[in-house]
Amino acid sequence: MKKKVLSVLLAASMVASLTACGNGAAESSATIDIVESSSAVASSDSTGSDVVEVEYVRADDEEVYDAILGDFTAMTDAAKAAATNDERFMLFAQAEAYLLDSACMIPNTTQNGAYTISRIAPRTVPYVQWGNDDDRLKSMVISDEFCTPEERADMLAEWAKAVAGEATYDPAAYLKSKGHTIQTDYTTTFSTAPVTLDWLNTSSQADTEITVNCVEGLVEYNNLGQMKAALATDWSVSDDGMTYTFNIRKGVKWYTSEGTAYADVTAKDFVAGFHHMLDTQAGLEWLVDGVVKGAGDYLAGGSFDEVGYKAVDDYTLEVTLEQPTSYFLTMLTYSCFLPICESFYASHGGVYGIDEYAAASADTNTYNFGSSEDVASQVYCGPFLIQKLQKDSEIYIVKNKNYWNASAVTLNSIKWVYDAGENPEALYDDVINGVYAGTGLTKASGLLDKAIADGNFDKYHYISDTTSTTYFGGLNLNRGTFALEGGACASPKNEQQKIDTNTALQNKNFRKAMMYAFDKATVNAVSRGEELKCTNLRNMYTHPQFVQLEGAVTDADGHTFAAGTFYGDMVQYYCDKLGLGINVADGVDGWYNADSAKKALEAAKSELGSSVSYPIQIDVVYYSASDANTAQAAAYKSVIEGTLGAENVQVNLVEATTSDDYYASGYRASNGEAGNYDMFYGSGWGPDYGDPSTYLDTFLGEGAGYMTKVIGLF
Repeated sequence: MKKKVLSVLLAASMVASLTACGNGAAESSATIDIVESSSAVASSDSTGSDVVEVEYVRADDEEVYDAILGDFTAMTDAAKAAATNDERFMLFAQAEAYLLDSACMIPNTTQNGAYTISRIAPRTVPYVQWGNDDDRLKSMVISDEFCTPEERADMLAEWAKAVAGEATYDPAAYLKSKGHTIQTDYTTTFSTAPVTLDWLNTSSQADTEITVNCVEGLVEYNNLGQMKAALATDWSVSDDGMTYTFNIRKGVKWYTSEGTAYADVTAKDFVAGFHHMLDTQAGLEWLVDGVVKGAGDYLAGGSFDEVGYKAVDDYTLEVTLEQPTSYFLTMLTYSCFLPICESFYASHGGVYGIDEYAAASADTNTYNFGSSEDVASQVYCGPFLIQKLQKDSEIYIVKNKNYWNASAVTLNSIKWVYDAGENPEALYDDVINGVYAGTGLTKASGLLDKAIADGNFDKYHYISDTTSTTYFGGLNLNRGTFALEGGACASPKNEQQKIDTNTALQNKNFRKAMMYAFDKATVNAVSRGEELKCTNLRNMYTHPQFVQLEGAVTDADGHTFAAGTFYGDMVQYYCDKLGLGINVADGVDGWYNADSAKKALEAAKSELGSSVSYPIQIDVVYYSASDANTAQAAAYKSVIEGTLGAENVQVNLVEATTSDDYYASGYRASNGEAGNYDMFYGSGWGPDYGDPSTYLDTFLGEGAGYMTKVIGLF
């Protein structure tokens, strides 16, 4: 989750458009007897006869994981131990095919690929597939007028020349030559407020998309996709590839929210940030475990003195790795490597040590570092300063006039206005009136028809670029919650139906039937329209063109992949070898196959025998105030029941009347047990760094994988 854990409802709210396979699979096709899933209680009815009542009992997470994802961790470990990057990528492709074949998750969509109108010039924010940099908006170029398709084409052509070193990309100058006026204030929307301003105590994009604009790291990418120095002026790598030495930029300061200088930024602040990140255990620490020397040992109770993160002096940072890691520099653009002001942290109750931090942070009377309730509870060293944060109203940041590279900042302010997506037509009117820079145009929201009617579609629309973020659906393999606290979003199932659903979901063929029956294009069409129903579809977890082979590589069975082979092509080969029968390419409905769904269901029914009663009940929570989310939920019910038969599978649409309840049921569920659904397709993952492990590690077992909670585990 970049480590950007994403909500598909959140991402769709406005301008998302703007800005392997081992031979010994642990699971057979038959039902897996994990643990007792029910208990029987004898009671008497009015006639005195004994009546047996059953009670659903949640199983053990590790046993469920081992039964269904068995060798996945071992397969990823083998990839990480590979002698070359090319072998590494090939082995990860095998592991990914194994994950897909388990049918516990199904990649659905990526971002964008939608009709859009916008005043933002293309490629004016960092252009990279991973990390947090694409949320950094300091270089955004915004016009007072919508850009035409022709103007976009001209600018993108010039950008491509600049990437090739043949030109300089200056979209502001181009737009001015076409009569545009450049704007310096940007307003957009948010639907989920930050819960913390401590960028090292969160892995949620709702938090970091704000804070990364106010803090800088060692390096960052520019809008041409090139890595550049940020708070490190330069760096060197030891001959053995194990030690990185960064020279910290002198004269950079930390500033309060009001712009008052607080302290110098030093190498010690990077060490303090890394130490604090490990202590918080907020879902970032898994990224550095096994990468930075001693990080895993510290998390297991060791001493921070043994961690390879040292301030040699005030302006020299030394980072020592466990082993040479070719992609390490790409990791530095993710938030877990950001600094904090050591002295400010201490003054707000900050302490070091995992247990010590846990105790201190529980006492809000003495610990208030990074509180989202108080913008003064953090200091900032980046291009912007947070001056307002009101949960259900507005977030406002202003340019830091003392920022070391202030001349490169094109915006004076950025404002996020709360919008739960309940009135898209009002938002569209605000876009047309210049309040917002742009919006996506979808069928379900009514905006596509409105833009066609008023002529703005014909004059300005374009199809936005898709991204490396992958949204996916997860089947809850070990459900532990059937209603939110207070009773909202309650499942209609009785105890026996809970048991039957759990039993069915342990069966691989039943899961495959559910996934093959998921006609993603039809579900997508209700919000995007027929023409664009496939443009943002994704069928594998990792972006298919995320990496490619430098040289040829041969697997253990003698199959050779040629130099230049993309990662997705290798995943396709191993999926075919497993007989999965899907197409992993982007832009097609690569899983839906009614015949395969029915065959898998018949196989599942044969294997399950009399252990369950039909129809199996599948709960899907939807947000009723969102027309798009409501329409998608109804479409999901229609395609599943229409393909598998309502007599076999019944989809229960469970209403969430508030966005808080919707998010609490799925996206904001704290762990697998808290997931209140049987199928949830509202979370996604954007990569943190340039290696397939950034995706696949999120499904590691024993709680190491952050996204296993979407399949109800850990």
